[in-house]
Parts: sequence; structure tokens; C-alpha cells
Amino acid sequence: MQSRMNNIVAVLPDVMAAMRALQGAAQKTELPEKTAHLVHLRASQINGCGFCVDLHPRIMKKAGETDRRILSVAAWREAPFYTDAERAALALTEALTRIADREEPVPDAIWNEAARHYDEKALAALVVEIAAINVWNRFNVATRQVAGEWTP
Repeated sequence: MQSRMNNIVAVLPDVMAAMRALQGAAQKTELPEKTAHLVHLRASQINGCGFCVDLHPRIMKKAGETDRRILSVAAWREAPFYTDAERAALALTEALTRIADREEPVPDAIWNEAARHYDEKALAALVVEIAAINVWNRFNVATRQVAGEWTP
């Protein structure tokens, strides 16, 4: 496999700065880092971003995440390894990543469950993290960035 072009953030460094600023704002909240990592991996799986599906487990592993939790993210509903708050974040991730798949993209039940576990700032950060990973996935999928070419 070969990339169609250099990574967008290498071609347009201001985009990297903007993405870092966006995610940096989210990281200044009480949203747990482990939750953000789970969200990144799940959205990347849904979007078929091989670059990120390879990258995020390596980042998660470095941050102390267990293999069991990393390997089970795609089946989080059936795996007992996640907290109720993480499950709410993963459900919101799926809804926001698949916004065209249902008449009501983010049903009240999904939103309310996330809001039950996260205060307004953390919930805002969660939405930002979900949006940001979807942007990263689109950059990488469009340009066919090759998995394994970046080391955390």
C-alpha cells in the first residue's frame, strides 16, 4: 500500500497546529484520558482508518491500557471491561461517527446517558474528541496514509 500524498498536516502545518489546539482544549477538562483513547480507537474502527486503528492501540498501550480492553473495543457492548461512563462515551462516539445512519443522529437516550456521567465541560470535551478523531480519520482515509508509519 502506498499513500496518495504526504500527510495533510505535513503539507499544511497550520492544520496540525489547529488540530493540536482543538484537542488541547479538550484535554484541559476532567474527561479521562483513557476515555478519549477508547473514543479514538472506536471511531477509527468504524471509519476504517487503518492508520489510526494501528496507531491508537500503541498509544493506549504506552499509556498503560490493557490488551483486553484494547482488543475488545469493537465489541464493547458484549465485553465486561468498560465502566458505565466509558460505555456512554462509546455509544455517543458511534452515534456522532454515524450521523447519517439514522433519522435522529444522536438520540436523547444516548445523549442523556453521556450527560449522566460527564459534567458539561467533560461532555463538551468528549464531543470535541469525537469530532477531532473523525477529522483525523478523514484526512488519513482520503490520502491513504499507511498504517505503521508513525511511532508514538
